[in-house]
Amino acid sequence: KAGVNVIPGFTEAIADADQAVQIANDIGYPVMLKASAGGGGKGMRVAHNPTEVIDGFSSASSEARSSFGDDRMLVEKFIVDPRHIEIQVMADQFGNTVYLGERECSLQRRNQKIIEEAPSPFVTPALRKEMGRQSIALAKAVGYVSAGTVEFVVDPAHNFYFLEMNTRLQVEHPVTEFVTGYDIVELMIRVAAGETLPLTQKDIKLEGWAIEARIYAEDPDRNFLPSTGRLQVYRPPPESANLRNDTGVEEGSSISIYYDPMIAKLIAAGDSRETARKRLSEALDRFCIRGIKHNISFLNALANHPKFAAGDLSTAFISQHFPNGFDSENVDLPDNNALVVIATVLQNKVDSREHDNPKAQWEYVALCGQKELEIKVAITSEVYT
Repeated sequence: KAGVNVIPGFTEAIADADQAVQIANDIGYPVMLKASAGGGGKGMRVAHNPTEVIDGFSSASSEARSSFGDDRMLVEKFIVDPRHIEIQVMADQFGNTVYLGERECSLQRRNQKIIEEAPSPFVTPALRKEMGRQSIALAKAVGYVSAGTVEFVVDPAHNFYFLEMNTRLQVEHPVTEFVTGYDIVELMIRVAAGETLPLTQKDIKLEGWAIEARIYAEDPDRNFLPSTGRLQVYRPPPESANLRNDTGVEEGSSISIYYDPMIAKLIAAGDSRETARKRLSEALDRFCIRGIKHNISFLNALANHPKFAAGDLSTAFISQHFPNGFDSENVDLPDNNALVVIATVLQNKVDSREHDNPKAQWEYVALCGQKELEIKVAITSEVYT
């Protein structure tokens, strides 16, 4: 009714697994089984045949019941290798509604977003305008007020379909704030206080780029198992006009099993996507956490992956490029040579202090992941070769 593109599917709650199989057969495989009240990647399963529908319906509905207290399920066509792109909308109580560009949220693990950015490297001005138009139409159709996010799946041919609308402030809202210059939380408060929106669609310009990485208390080397304990060291990189760290913990905080494992959001911005990407990678390198396991090395591997650098993304990115999981010992760092030189010089400084008559030549072995590099060092008047 609102004129929003929707994925072919069954829009009513499904009675049982048998009905889900019948609907899936009519729609055509693969299909997505999705909790009606779902969010955060929970209560979702992809099925490629009737057996997977039956198994997925049982597990997804059970997960939805325990997570949301609502086990109603939907079935819809699953779009293969799509992008997950969302539109930020803002509406006041007087019928004024605008959209603040899009966010690229395709990098996901188990349907949970990991890295988000604004704008999307895939979205054209024409596509952005049409996605924004449909998002505003949807918000107006339901009389929506405040900040909201309309999420879409987009296929490689730029066809897009409505996924869901999140009627809240999104975790990834800072990237939109960076590229638009608007404080979304402030706008929400002003609207809630009965004010009109202080901006129109013509006022909204996208400038620069911003990328956010979600830092989780989990162990990437052990299939991302949750990690609990005390933050013995928690030292994020210093914030600046182009770097922001949103967090709810501090050094000494305890990470328990009772809350979401995300402990920080690191957001980097720049004039271009490449500048923002490099700034994010450098900031991740400077982020020091001890006492628990975390996913910083995995995030940096993603940020430095050639396909990510090229903006070649889909929701299947991680399963395609990390099919056997993640091994932090085998990560190809962007500049191994520089790291080896730094480590060698530092080690040589220590060794030289421990000898009364330091040698002019030294031999070392550097371990990079599982690679051993033989290094010979010659020193002449404090010059290393």
